[in-house]
Amino acid sequence: MPEVQSHGIRISYDDHGQGEPALLFLPGWCGSRRVFDELSERCAQRRRTLTIDWRGHGSSARPTGDFGASDLADDALAVIETSKAELVVPVALSHAGWVAIELRRRLGARIPKLVLLDWIVLEAPPPFPGALQSLQDSAQWQQTRDQLFSMWLQGPDIAGLTHYVREDMGSYPFDMWARAGREISQAYAKAGSPLKALAGLDPPVPVLHLYAQPEDPGYLAAQTSFSASHPWFQVSKLNAHSHFPMYEVPDEMAKAIEKFVA
Repeated sequence: MPEVQSHGIRISYDDHGQGEPALLFLPGWCGSRRVFDELSERCAQRRRTLTIDWRGHGSSARPTGDFGASDLADDALAVIETSKAELVVPVALSHAGWVAIELRRRLGARIPKLVLLDWIVLEAPPPFPGALQSLQDSAQWQQTRDQLFSMWLQGPDIAGLTHYVREDMGSYPFDMWARAGREISQAYAKAGSPLKALAGLDPPVPVLHLYAQPEDPGYLAAQTSFSASHPWFQVSKLNAHSHFPMYEVPDEMAKAIEKFVA
């Protein structure tokens, strides 16, 4: 597997397929790039795919010091530059969307579009900020994490999905979950919401949001309303139920991504 140095930290990634814009798959906090195995394999049949493990995650090296979302953007930039891909479309799972937005800020037209997967793109709902705070509390973090796992696993019983959440994500210690809670909290506090951050990009960038959770029809209605006044934004509710729809409907997602990128 290819590797690259990001400020002295070894970053591991996969590189498959051919054709630009290349897709750059960005996992969420506290999870490896394995979450994209099925989806990236399908996408690689049509174009080049790059799939990253963040520092401290998966096969990448674990830094001794603290790090944040800005460092993750550095990791992604290192992979982009080493790949020599000229045009790259980030495909960001959940709060990796903040990194995708930062990549557009840093690289401009080299990031011609963004694909967001199962993200809270509106302002954070009332229970969520409290959960992010609890993840930063050594006495509460495991209970909060397990509650999130139960919510994320709603839907069909899929062995690969259960293994990814309980074994892969479940392997990360308190300091990583606390870091995730801190960085996500700060991002919402600064931007208000992902949609507000996207609306602040000048010029705007075409965005596709594919999601399964929550089922609440009001969530889709709010995004559809936003799309009506911001035509660069598209949203699609997937025929899936978990927080990781790529384990349920990878074919549907690959087709939607290819249609949007092409």
